[in-house]
Amino acid sequence: MVATGQGQDSLNIKSTMTSTKEAFKLDLYDPLAPARSAFYSAILPGLGQAYNGSYWKIPLVYAGIGTSFYLVLYNDKLYNQYRDAYKRRLAGFTDDEYQNILNNEGLINAQKQFRQNKEFAILATVGFYLLNIIDANVDAHLRQFDVSDDLSLRPNFEPNYLSGNLDYSLTLNFKFN
Repeated sequence: MVATGQGQDSLNIKSTMTSTKEAFKLDLYDPLAPARSAFYSAILPGLGQAYNGSYWKIPLVYAGIGTSFYLVLYNDKLYNQYRDAYKRRLAGFTDDEYQNILNNEGLINAQKQFRQNKEFAILATVGFYLLNIIDANVDAHLRQFDVSDDLSLRPNFEPNYLSGNLDYSLTLNFKFN
C-alpha cells in the first residue's frame, strides 16, 4: 500500500516584497511634480494651481492676466482713434472728433502716450503669465517640503554663574530621520 500525502500544506510563506503601486504610494516626494505643475500652467493658466490644489489662486491668475489684456485692447483702440484722426488731418479732412479740441501736436502726443500704455500692458500680461508659471512651480516644490515637529525653536534661560544673571537664548532643534 502506497501512501500519498496530498493534503493541505500547513506551511504559509509570506512575501516580503511590495508591489510597485504600494512602493510609489509610500514615496511622498515626486520630483516631477513641480515641472508637471509648471507645464500645466504654461499650457492653460491656472491649471498648475488646480493640479497643486490651490484653487483659490485661479481667480487671481485670471484677474491679473485678464485685466492687463483688457488694458492692451483698450489702449490699442484709443491709439488707433488718435492715429486715424491724425491721418485724416494730414489728408486734408477737417471732420475728425478732435477738431476743436487737439491740434496736430496734441494728436501725436496722444498717440505716443497710448502706444506706451499699450506696451506696458503687454509687459504686464506677459509678466502675469510668467508669474502664474513660477507660482505653480514654487507651490509644487513647497508642497513636498516637510514641516513637522522635528524642527522647533524654543526660548532657553540659563543662569550665568559668573555674573549671577540669567542668560537668554533661543535654541533651534533639528531631528533627522
